[in-house]
Amino acid sequence: MNDVIFAFLFFLPAGFANMAPVLVNKIPIINRYNYPLDGYAKFRGKRILGDHKTWRGLLSGVVMGILIAWFEIVIFKFKISDGHDLNQLWCGGLMGLGALTGDSVKSFFKRQININSGQSWFIFDQIDYILGGIIFTLPVVILSWYLYFTILTIYFSLHLIISFLGYLLKFKASPL
Repeated sequence: MNDVIFAFLFFLPAGFANMAPVLVNKIPIINRYNYPLDGYAKFRGKRILGDHKTWRGLLSGVVMGILIAWFEIVIFKFKISDGHDLNQLWCGGLMGLGALTGDSVKSFFKRQININSGQSWFIFDQIDYILGGIIFTLPVVILSWYLYFTILTIYFSLHLIISFLGYLLKFKASPL
């Protein structure tokens, strides 16, 4: 399989997991989990994560990662390795958790340096979920440096394109 296609499909669960909180935002039954991850706690007088990092978003990202991994197995017959499908589903969940954890870590630093929620912090806003997804899958799958670079390049570029489209369609206030 072509390395670019493999990198794209391998990391697709994290890409969808990163979008999951926005996608499930309008589903009423899930709103009961719309509680901030930080429980309104503060660090140095500032919210640790803010209102936009919720249990609903985290759970939806993990579930989305698993669903996309399952979809890849069933529809595309995509396999990370010759191992059991359960390993791939586990990896999809870890990618979802890692993507949203990476986003939350970045949000912590944004709050601490007085960057408002929703305000762009170029490069970090684009790579936070990628680094988180990669780090969380390291205990399960280790790829070559070339594949990690390919993942970073593909998903950084896709993030810019999707953000710009979201801006044009008035889903976002900023093109970044």
